[in-house]
Amino acid sequence: MCYATAQSRKVIQIEKAMNAIAKLPEFLDDNDLARFHINGFAKQFMAGGTKVSEHPLMLIQPQENPKFLTPIMWGLIPRWEKGEEAAEYYKKTIGYGSGLNARDDKLFVSQMYKDSALHRRCVVPVTGFFEPYRVKPKKGKEFSIPFFFERRDKEITKLAGIYEFTNDGHVTFSIITREATPLFAKIHHTKKRRPVILGDEQVEGWLDNSSKRNDLEHIISTDMPDESLFAQPISRDLYKTKVDSNREDITTPVHHEEIEIDYENKPIPKDLFNQE
Repeated sequence: MCYATAQSRKVIQIEKAMNAIAKLPEFLDDNDLARFHINGFAKQFMAGGTKVSEHPLMLIQPQENPKFLTPIMWGLIPRWEKGEEAAEYYKKTIGYGSGLNARDDKLFVSQMYKDSALHRRCVVPVTGFFEPYRVKPKKGKEFSIPFFFERRDKEITKLAGIYEFTNDGHVTFSIITREATPLFAKIHHTKKRRPVILGDEQVEGWLDNSSKRNDLEHIISTDMPDESLFAQPISRDLYKTKVDSNREDITTPVHHEEIEIDYENKPIPKDLFNQE
């Protein structure tokens, strides 16, 4: 799964990283698109508080014109549905993730995805994304601790996606997921999925009109390796609806004693027989 991302860079920085020009409508600017936490299920509001869309708008680099970046609503709505009825569609499909993700094993067989997979692929530039580590305490309810994933070199993370046009002309996109690699299986240990993260050298092939199914499947199966990523636990504020999680320190590492797995920079417990 990938239901939460971060994109905190200025548009001009994304343009440079993607070698593309952003085309923004007059009502959107950097303040509307740069966010430290993007909840895929949340509505998009402009800086002034006016609602823009039922799900967040994010910049994508589309296959049909990769020279440009354009803001598109996250949560793919199939072509036989109406974009004007997005709220109703997302509500009835929330149990399936409201189109935020598209599984790689369904890309070329599902009526919802296969045409987009062949002709309407995209790259979604982000600074990172969040995945939950599920805790099952001996007493009390289960809960999640978020981990923030980013590239080890701090460059823009390039997620593989697809987009679609509804029958009334609205455009939406989905982030592709695949089977978890060891790093993700350890942290996201219930669903055991991960987003497809393109290596810089894979972007051209992903957006190439001549790429065939086998080419695309090869890109998906050989995407960015775990060794190129850095993951750290952060504040549980990310999952609190009454707390503002769209803040700069939300990706600051926070170590939780309930985390049983090993991860980079995990504090070493004091010797129980030699405590200071």
